[in-house]
Amino acid sequence: MASEATGVASLAERYAAALFDLADERHELDAVAGDLRELRTMLHESPEFGRLLRSPVLSREDQAKAIAALGERAGLSRLTRDFLGVVAGNRRLFAVPPMIEAFLKQLAERRGEVTAEVTAAQPLTESQQNTLDEQLRRAVGRRVTMDLRVDPSLLGGMIVKVGSRMIDGSLKSRLHRLQLAMKGIG
Repeated sequence: MASEATGVASLAERYAAALFDLADERHELDAVAGDLRELRTMLHESPEFGRLLRSPVLSREDQAKAIAALGERAGLSRLTRDFLGVVAGNRRLFAVPPMIEAFLKQLAERRGEVTAEVTAAQPLTESQQNTLDEQLRRAVGRRVTMDLRVDPSLLGGMIVKVGSRMIDGSLKSRLHRLQLAMKGIG
């Protein structure tokens, strides 16, 4: 099982490196990165999209048509659409999520950035995003790219992960800790 995961990661890194090189050559790194972030959001929001990528039942042609239509409708750049077409043609759509992460990681390394995964209970305003960005930049000591997600189950607050560090300031976690403390008293 571990070797299978390593195989997918290695495959994803090779495809991501090829896309990165093409995007860099064509001066489209930012456009492709934006497309891939959009795809990642679509994957998080649509279980059907995830099933399309993993479906062994759909033929190569059907997957290619579906991914082409999706890319067109989402307004993805020509390079990203062509890349997804090649991936679909090679029956490698199942590896798109790790390809996205590998590409964005390579871009962040090139730019000397670190990525912060921020999960908030509700969408952050632009002012809140700017304040958080500034605080993270001061804490980390370099440029920070935020990967923002919304999870209403947090009730309030947010969870911030930067590398191996995590700060959980969610109301859900605070209530859970309070519940555990109250059980200890009884």
